[in-house]
Amino acid sequence: MPLVVYILGLTIFSLATSEFMVAGMMSSLTQAFGVSVTQIGHLISLYAIGMVVGGPLLTVGLIRLRVPNKKALLWLLGFYAIAQSVAASATSYELMAIARVATGVAGSACFGVSLAICAEIVGMESRGRAASIVIGGLMLATVLGVPIATVIDQYWGWRASFWLVVALAVLCAGVITFIVPHARASATISLGAELAEFKNRNLWAAFATSGLIIGATFAAFSYFAPILTEVTGFAASSIPWLLGVYGAANVVGNMVVGRYADRHAMRIMAWGLIVLGAALALFAVFAQSQIISLAALISIGLVGVPMNPAMIARVMQTAHPGALVNTVHTSVINIGLGVGAWIGGLGIAAGYGVRSPLWVGAGLAMLGLLSLLPYLGRNARDMHSVATTTKDPNPSPSLGSASDFVSGRR
Repeated sequence: MPLVVYILGLTIFSLATSEFMVAGMMSSLTQAFGVSVTQIGHLISLYAIGMVVGGPLLTVGLIRLRVPNKKALLWLLGFYAIAQSVAASATSYELMAIARVATGVAGSACFGVSLAICAEIVGMESRGRAASIVIGGLMLATVLGVPIATVIDQYWGWRASFWLVVALAVLCAGVITFIVPHARASATISLGAELAEFKNRNLWAAFATSGLIIGATFAAFSYFAPILTEVTGFAASSIPWLLGVYGAANVVGNMVVGRYADRHAMRIMAWGLIVLGAALALFAVFAQSQIISLAALISIGLVGVPMNPAMIARVMQTAHPGALVNTVHTSVINIGLGVGAWIGGLGIAAGYGVRSPLWVGAGLAMLGLLSLLPYLGRNARDMHSVATTTKDPNPSPSLGSASDFVSGRR
């Protein structure tokens, strides 16, 4: 496998660490900016909002302008490094919030362009493996990136964690400059054909379930640190390894779900939502117990975010997985992430206690299960027939094919 694939994986690892690491340093950020825990939780939402805006707009823009993928990625990484530097230097909550939106916009586009570059530098038979390495950077961010950032915060301050991400982004850009071959300009694609897919109401149902799954997960995850310290009684120094355990569960769950998602997407999501809702409810009721809280945290890690392959497989079986369909799906997932974190914080702000986000998550999980009920009797072959009728026989290996990697096509 070319070295550049691993560098792209490191790039995604860096950006994803920046997105999630706020969850592990809430105490430091509340003290630094003099705001509530809820407002710090909103910084996760703001990053996700940036991704929602940046993904569709920048993907379409880069395709329209026919910007070569290598040049696009270098520009985006440069913009990301500047925005992250502003965040690291921020002296007010407002400036930090603006920087989080900007990094989210750049991060979303970086993800798609990184996958497009993989499509250009590896053979057809190696694309699946290359994509898994790049996407693996996202999963490892929760296992290694967030705990490391939390440790750095506790010993050297939160700014050091933000500057580390800047350094990693600059390092990746420098390596990419020398080892990535010049990419072809993006091929012109028909936006009309892709827009026609959005007339399919079953596609919107799939989007809704995806948003609810991620919303349920992040309503809770965004506030794990204060729950585990203030209610469960873990020491602040324990948060890095607890988040590491959660991240490891994400990786294990993703590996298992990825193996069976194509054939059993609906059943995986149905059972996953049942387990997710039950684990969140048990966590809320028994949050004072360290043993039960740890078991619940692991369970949430195994079935929450790792449902992504099943979510993507369902979309692939419902509609042709073109660039715009998958970009909008990514945006919907990030809307779920942002809204989940936001709503979870509203419970705390309303005076219902720090464990209220867990109940919010459980409620969203049950709504996700209800959204699946009309589709549980359908098999993958029936759903896949919708997509095959509009499949493009000549996909382009540029920005237009990045969706193949995002959706996990093999």
